[in-house]
Amino acid sequence: MENRILGLHHITAIAGNAQRNFNFYTKTMGLRFLKKTVNFDDPGTYHFYFGDESGSAGTILTFFPWEHMTPGRRGPGQATEIGYAVPRGSLDFWMKRFDAQGVTYNKPAEKFGERYLTFLDPDGLKLELTEVADDPRTPWTTAEVGADVATRGFHHITLTLSDVKATAAVLTDVFGYKLVAQHVNRYRYATDALGTANIVELVAAPGEGRGQVAAGSVHHVAFRVKDDATQLYFRDLLIKKGFQVTPQIDRQYFHAMYFREPGGVLFEIATDNPGFMVDEPLAELGTHLMLPAQHESKRAAIEAHLPKLG
Repeated sequence: MENRILGLHHITAIAGNAQRNFNFYTKTMGLRFLKKTVNFDDPGTYHFYFGDESGSAGTILTFFPWEHMTPGRRGPGQATEIGYAVPRGSLDFWMKRFDAQGVTYNKPAEKFGERYLTFLDPDGLKLELTEVADDPRTPWTTAEVGADVATRGFHHITLTLSDVKATAAVLTDVFGYKLVAQHVNRYRYATDALGTANIVELVAAPGEGRGQVAAGSVHHVAFRVKDDATQLYFRDLLIKKGFQVTPQIDRQYFHAMYFREPGGVLFEIATDNPGFMVDEPLAELGTHLMLPAQHESKRAAIEAHLPKLG
């Protein structure tokens, strides 16, 4: 297989209260809690992972919940909307559910021929549910969120930018995406490497004040590659194009490298390997506090400091 970006791998955002974040994504949204670990650079803070049964690339939403973090502000230089795919006809279920649970949402609308629903999580993170006709991914389900309405994984990520041209060039010239649709100031790019979690939308917002990344904001967007060799191919390509790219970093469940795209959004390229079963079996994912090896010796102090989850 040629070296290709395989769509989205994961998206990482910032939250406030850990329990509130956990409750919303596992109970309201019905996602699986995949992993309870800590921020590599701040082990006094959780790192939560949510997704499908096994943590398939393209379904993984992660959070750093910092208890006293101030609210962020959406604007240019940020990923501003996280889009999930849901089955056609399911938006009525979600509106009733959001009404019952006090979730802020807008009435359904349509873009690029697809019906979607915009809503906010408890920290103000903007999300969308987009109805799709055929998504082959098997959803994680709960007693309240069945397979006929459950999220399948990511549909798209939206980046808001002062100028889209340089970012678009990264998508097309480096990542292999193509412009597939445009409406006014919104540009939809997609890769045909896979049929799901393969869309990036760019919104041009010249003259608007730059956004501030804090609680309720996306921290970074991770794109997927199959293995280390493919990741290093893209690292070399990006460096040749003048980008400052980190070395490969072992993130326990994938290998990561980071760079900031021209519009200001932090991008990551992440590998499929080794996956979430490297330290917990499939049936027990998310049930233990898993620490990176460098922090294991401090487990007692870390556990004492972290908020308890009910």
